[in-house]
Amino acid sequence: MNWQVYIILCSDNTLYTGITTDLQRRFCQHASGRGAKYFRGRHPVRVVFKESGHTRSTAGTRELEIKDLARAEKLTLISSEVNELSRISL
Repeated sequence: MNWQVYIILCSDNTLYTGITTDLQRRFCQHASGRGAKYFRGRHPVRVVFKESGHTRSTAGTRELEIKDLARAEKLTLISSEVNELSRISL
């Protein structure tokens, strides 16, 4: 199964990091209040980072690595080539 690590920009300008096998479904869960408790009192605005190709184990490890980063480091990660969303051409 293909696990993804993601970062969501929240309505209070914070960054939430999580893992899932279906990013669209998980974002909808967060938006409807059925996701993480973190979204009580704040709302997801958009997904700003996605990294695919993980197993459940490696996704969990990567999630913890990202959560340990300072905000400035997360913003650098979001701007990097590692971010699959930066490779989408319109």
